[in-house]
Amino acid sequence: MKVTREAAWELLTQNTKDPSLIKHALAVEAAMRAYARRFGEDEEYWAAAALVHDHDYEQNPDPSSHPMAGAKNLEALGWPAEIIEAVKGHAKYLNVPRTTPLAKALFAVDELTGLIIAVALVRPSKNIADVTVESVKKKWKDKAFAAGVNRADIEQGAQELGVDLWEHVGIVLEAMKGIADKLELDGRLAR
Repeated sequence: MKVTREAAWELLTQNTKDPSLIKHALAVEAAMRAYARRFGEDEEYWAAAALVHDHDYEQNPDPSSHPMAGAKNLEALGWPAEIIEAVKGHAKYLNVPRTTPLAKALFAVDELTGLIIAVALVRPSKNIADVTVESVKKKWKDKAFAAGVNRADIEQGAQELGVDLWEHVGIVLEAMKGIADKLELDGRLAR
């Protein structure tokens, strides 16, 4: 099968109706595109992997089935083994080693996008353009803030990528700023 963003988007939107989950996929896609450019990889391929990484989550939110149900679905549809392994690898509890740059990047950006969205949403402007690495760092230290975000996983992901943690935050933040309108983090929620 030819991996395209269109095929990935179709699979995601067929299986996902929750706007928050769609925005999460778009945020991960933006971050994966940034890392594909950084590492000289195929941006469309990495974007497609990002869009499908949680395509099964709405139907299978429990760790006993997610993301394995999605991985099985991708396999049945003929998606590449590299993407399927990356999807499995983004769920740390499956203990699937992340051996490719694609898998390492997907794991590294997944949790971080959620933290950045949370930081943007607590700003009075609700605008990601007003978020800085420093503001993320400030919220990072507050363990009660976005308590569901696993900061240790973000640290581990940056380490696996070989990127300084705060440089990593900056890369993902800038990528997400580029799609602020799609994430509804362009200030419209403050109006």
